[in-house]
Amino acid sequence: MFSAKHIFAFVNRHPTVKMLALALLVLIGVFLIADAFEVKIDKTLIYSPMAFAIAVEALNLAAKRRQEKRSGEPIEPVYLRHAYTKPTTTTP
Repeated sequence: MFSAKHIFAFVNRHPTVKMLALALLVLIGVFLIADAFEVKIDKTLIYSPMAFAIAVEALNLAAKRRQEKRSGEPIEPVYLRHAYTKPTTTTP
């Protein structure tokens, strides 16, 4: 609970982390469903892709930080549109 605010801010600054977290949750969900049907899957098949994905994302974040330092200006993340808001239209 103490770090929730910081984690929330970090995830909002880096939308790719949000997608990675969603993908890892789906992966865990699939393995839990498989386990419920008594399909035994080695834990290495869960943790290895998770560790690899986290390492790749860490490298992407480090590369972005280096690129920001070289250019001297921050690189804005890709902002997704809100699903439940209507676009504003101007009528003459």
